[in-house]
Amino acid sequence: MQESDPRRSATPATALRWLLEGNERFISGNRIHPHQDADRRTALAPAQRPFAVLFGCSDSRLAAEIIFDRGLGDLFVVRTAAHVVGPEVLGSIEYAVATLETPLIAVLGHDSCGAIAATLDAVQHGITPSGFMRDVVERVMLSVLAVRDEATADSEAAVMEHVRYTVELLVQRSAVIAERLADGRCGVIGLTYRLAEGSVRRINGHGV
Repeated sequence: MQESDPRRSATPATALRWLLEGNERFISGNRIHPHQDADRRTALAPAQRPFAVLFGCSDSRLAAEIIFDRGLGDLFVVRTAAHVVGPEVLGSIEYAVATLETPLIAVLGHDSCGAIAATLDAVQHGITPSGFMRDVVERVMLSVLAVRDEATADSEAAVMEHVRYTVELLVQRSAVIAERLADGRCGVIGLTYRLAEGSVRRINGHGV
């Protein structure tokens, strides 16, 4: 299989390798900016076949196609604050996995996450945001409470735990994801991103 043609059938392991290789190019500054020309745009017009779902935080510094050096049609991107999961998220990811046959789901968290910080404030000081931001904090709360002592000293502990939690939640909540994971057609991986370095590292995963 040619790496330049991700629309062809790919295994979860191959899809993960493509992601990590793209991130390495981004870190080194040797980006190739693949699949960003008019020919690619025209070729994709009839149908898409992304090789990975990127479910990440909405933070403006986590632009998926940039930090993984990818282009049109490569990634099916779903983003919410602190990658919190709701019905719309699950439905979007299930569409990519079941209909588009995407072989990899990558959950991407990051350091200096505002939603994690707000949740830590709620736990430590009773400071709860207003409006629907409170709903985001409530969805992050279980992750923070699971590592409360560690997170008090280092918020990165909460970031990593929330990535782990999200990966497990996707597998447990979605029968579509669980089925495809069981038969080897899809993998789920948890990653964290360091803003200053631009690097990602693996936290946990299934099937890859």
